[in-house]
Amino acid sequence: MKENDQTSRLIFITGGARSGKSRHAQELALQWSNNPVYVATARQFDLEFKQRVRRHQQDRDHRWTSVEEEKHLSRLDLRGKVVVIDCITLWLTNFFIDLRYDIDACLEVCRKEIDALCRQDALLLIVSNEIGMGVHAETEIGRKFTDLQGWMNQYIASRAGTVLLMVSGIPLTIKSSHEH
Repeated sequence: MKENDQTSRLIFITGGARSGKSRHAQELALQWSNNPVYVATARQFDLEFKQRVRRHQQDRDHRWTSVEEEKHLSRLDLRGKVVVIDCITLWLTNFFIDLRYDIDACLEVCRKEIDALCRQDALLLIVSNEIGMGVHAETEIGRKFTDLQGWMNQYIASRAGTVLLMVSGIPLTIKSSHEH
């Protein structure tokens, strides 16, 4: 991969809850690879969340290699792979909690992680949420997280060759580059 091809190797898929982001990312990954990698960033906090994770796992068949990584995505060897990273919102939550709700510290470390990830020769399909399109959070921590999520989404979108917004299961192209 040439240095200037890095942005074309990142597809950013964002949208609201249950908009079809993960499903679409997986469908795209299977178009480009018979053995894609699925990187799950979730911490399993409670029974309900464990059931959500199990539902996502059941969506993937034997062709997938699943990896769990809560924070340090750049440490994974993804060279030559087609990779779905699902999702940035949960990944950010892990940093946000561990860094005691410090937005600046989160932005610094998360931008470095994304930059290092983008240097790998991999096709990355990164899934995120647009949480700032709904009502304002009631708490200060909620508002801080909404800001953090919005700024990281902007950063990842700026690095991406393609940005898709999922609405009711339909992908809308927001930004598009050449061939993947």
